Amino acid sequence: MRRFKQQLPEEECTAILETAYRGFLSVIGDGGYPYTVPINFFYKEGKLYFHCAREGHKLDALQACDKACFTVIDEPQKEPEDWWYHVRSVICFGRIHIVDDEEERHSLLRQLGKKYFPEGYDMESDMRRNAGHALVLAFSIEHMSGKRVREK
Repeated sequence: MRRFKQQLPEEECTAILETAYRGFLSVIGDGGYPYTVPINFFYKEGKLYFHCAREGHKLDALQACDKACFTVIDEPQKEPEDWWYHVRSVICFGRIHIVDDEEERHSLLRQLGKKYFPEGYDMESDMRRNAGHALVLAFSIEHMSGKRVREK
């Protein structure tokens, strides 16, 4: 990181990954062009997890190259009496694989649902209807860095 004074400690990066609502997954797409998609996720023990359809551009790209990048930005904070915001971001580099074990896939889908579904939502009914259509991707983080920026 070039601006080392803005660098966040690893613990702060992890805290952001644990609480951020959505991030941006980037893979190497057709013709070597980057392909980035906003995506829901959750973080657990050094890995990021996503759900996706069983086919599509993202999966085609990951079959060609499992390397990926994931970026999150937390909620901007405004200092009293200032017009500018303070923003923290985390960028992760790593590799993605499809979770093949059915029991693990179902457990991960439920964990993702706990993050996004409202309290009282009938997750089991949703799992019966939709789990068969969803894959779970596991992103093993090889390197991550975080940055605090004062937008001025």
